[in-house]
Amino acid sequence: MADSEHQTLLKAKLNLETSTIAWKDLQPYFAAGQVIAVNENLDLIEVAAQIAQDNKKQIEAWMTESKIAKVTDQQATNWYEQDSSLWAVVIRPWILVQEKK
Repeated sequence: MADSEHQTLLKAKLNLETSTIAWKDLQPYFAAGQVIAVNENLDLIEVAAQIAQDNKKQIEAWMTESKIAKVTDQQATNWYEQDSSLWAVVIRPWILVQEKK
């Protein structure tokens, strides 16, 4: 299978695994340090695919640019107080979340 075909299938699979979830339901995972916030300007599925494929170079670039990072206490508090729902996808052991536009 060609890389581009594999990438397309992976993204399709990940897209089917995304859902909207209430921030309050993610509290235990946040407490365990497993929730990663994805900048609204990035494609959640693309980020998930790069993490699934262990593309360290791209992941490090996004981290350096503060486009992906563990959810901060301030973000968590804001989402809790606003009773936010977020787009989410699981890439074990991480849960990637993104505010809906």
